[in-house]
Formats: sequence, C-alpha cells, structure tokens
Amino acid sequence: MVDCWWGLVEGKEPQHYDWSGYRQLFTMVRDCGLKLQVVMSFHQCGGNVGDDVYIPIPQWVLDIGKDNPDIFFTDKSGVVNPECLTWGVDKVRVLRGRTALEVYYDYMRSFRQEMDEFFMDKTITEIEIGLGACGELRYPSYPETRGWKYPGIGEFQCYDKYLLEDLRKAAEARGHSHWTKPPSNAGEYNSRPQDTEFFRDGGDYDSYYGRFFLKWYSDVLIQHGDRVLTFANIAFEGVKIAAKVSGIHWWYKTASHAAELAAGFYNPANRDGYAAIAQMLAKHGASFNFTCVELRTLAQAKGYPEALADPEGLVWQVLNAAWDAGISVASENALGCFDRQGYNKILENAKPEKDPDGRHLVAFTYLRLSDELMKEHNFKEFSRFVKRLHGKPVESD
Repeated sequence: MVDCWWGLVEGKEPQHYDWSGYRQLFTMVRDCGLKLQVVMSFHQCGGNVGDDVYIPIPQWVLDIGKDNPDIFFTDKSGVVNPECLTWGVDKVRVLRGRTALEVYYDYMRSFRQEMDEFFMDKTITEIEIGLGACGELRYPSYPETRGWKYPGIGEFQCYDKYLLEDLRKAAEARGHSHWTKPPSNAGEYNSRPQDTEFFRDGGDYDSYYGRFFLKWYSDVLIQHGDRVLTFANIAFEGVKIAAKVSGIHWWYKTASHAAELAAGFYNPANRDGYAAIAQMLAKHGASFNFTCVELRTLAQAKGYPEALADPEGLVWQVLNAAWDAGISVASENALGCFDRQGYNKILENAKPEKDPDGRHLVAFTYLRLSDELMKEHNFKEFSRFVKRLHGKPVESD
C-alpha cells in the first residue's frame, strides 16, 4: 500500500505533476512480483498518530490559503487547519480557477494516464480515494496540532465561511433562521461529554436543533464523499476503488457518542450513523476500509477506563452496516501491532466464526513497515499472522 501524496506530485505549480519517484517505486514493486494498493492522498502527512514524516499539501494551495484561509477547515476559535481542504470549496472556484473537485479529478486522471502500464499488467489492484483528514472520510475534529489528547471529544470543524453559509441556507430552508450557527455549548477539544451541555446525557444533541445540526453536518460529509467518488469512478473506470473510514471508538459506551459526532458520524446510541455511509459507498461500488480491528474493548477499559471506549462494539456495528449494504469490507490496524493478542483479534474480525452467511474481510492492510516490525521476534509473530490470515497451517509453540 502506497500513498501518492498530492503535496509531492503537484507541489509546485497547478497541473504540473511529477510522478517520476512513484514510477521508480512501482517498477521495483513489480519486479519483486508484488501488487499495489495506491492511495490518492489529498491531505497533509504529519501531526497525527503514527506520522513520522512531514509532507504538507501543495505550496501553491497554502499560498492561496494565506489570502483566503476559509479554504481550510476552521474551528470555533477561528484557527484554520491546513491538513486538507474544507468540503465547502468542493464546488467553488478558489484554486486558481478550479474547484476542489476539479483539482482532485485532474490529479486522478493524470495518475491513471501516467501509470497506465501498471494498471494494464495488474500491478495496481486497487485505488483508495482520500476523502478527508488522514485520507479518511471524516472532519479533522481531533488534531494533535491543536493540543487534542485522547480521549478528548474533539470539536466541530465547520466555521469556514463556505460551510457556515451552507448551514445558514439549510436552516432557512427549514424555516428556522435562529439555527444558522453551530452549537456554542459543545465543549473544547479535550472535554468529556458529561462536561458539556450539548453532549451530556439528555443534552442538546438530541434536541430538535441538535438533530438538525448533526444531520446537516453529517450530510455535508457524505455528500463530499459522494461527489469525489463520482469523479474517481470516471478517472479509474473499471478499476476497484475503496474509501477509508476511521474507527472512533472512544465514548462509544455513552448515549451521545460525542467523538463520532464531532468527526461527522451521526451515530448516537439511538441512530445508526454508518448505514448512510455504507449506502453511499455501495452506490459507487467502493470497498469500505475500516480501522481499529485489532483493538480489544477489555484492554481499552484497563488502559483508559475514563474513555468508555468499545472498539469491538463499533467494529461489529460498522462491518454489519457495510455487509448489509452489499459492499466488500477491508480493514487496517489503527495503532502499531506486534503481539499475538492483537493479531488474534484481527483474525477474529477478518472471518467471524459464527457468521451464518460466511461473510469476511476482502483485504487487510498492516500499518506499517518499520524497524520495530523487523526485529526477529516481532517479524516471526507477523509471519505467523500472515499465514493464518491466508488459512495456512502454523506450528504451535
């Protein structure tokens, strides 16, 4: 799996693409007899969990952002996050005469043309489409660069002028002009749900206004995914595509599921927020790639009892939403994984033993190749895991 970073390829000038480094890499991969899953990465690398390099988005885009910071997601304090573009500019010509959708499409089309030989010889087997922060379909609601620490609930990211205008129109269309602003009582990045009027049990998240706002916030996210995947299918006609959704498992055992709401997943205890995402992906024939399949609820309860996390419950909900929508599901680990317990959890999720329909994951991406993984004991465990994932016998020890 390889990220094709927008900031590297179209870094200097609009529509000047440099694929030479990737061509070299892909040739090496092909020569080894391996296959590629390639990610169209329209976000910054750096500043999030597991990032150990820094690759900003293109400099020419950052320069536009100096004069018009509203092209980026903005929090309630007015701080902009240049990690990726706000969905608010998907259809607005603010990028040297192009909309964000046109920029993404031109990039994908250039990749498809330049790398044609790797598609033709089946070296590239799948394209994952970056749809937001960390390449995932979500708002950048919990950025470490803003001081967020686990298990903070995060903050809504809809204060750029384009999304605020969209919210205003939605509120007026409903006939409630006093609903034109995001909630003012939803806490800070590191708040707990119960400390806020909005997310606490019985809080405003479940009021008429709260339901309106959260539905709008989530719809904007899903519509963004819908639009980008429409263009992806044109650029990569006949090629398998996928989209990644993050596993926000903290506060899952509360009524509001505050961290999920802030990220754009309208999934409180009384509503299934992932069915609509799965249906949108099904419309485009895209695989659903989900994270955090290695995490155990019991281990989370021991390490962070205050987070009221339930990764196993979340994974169960999401996998079933995707399978019910008739789409294939892939996954990856959220954190570094080197122990047999974590691997066993992945294997459990990869092919649930008691599933009467025999449903299973179509792929698993291991994050990530590192010096730690290559230590003798760790690599031995990893090799054992890969064999088991492929249904091959392993020696007991």
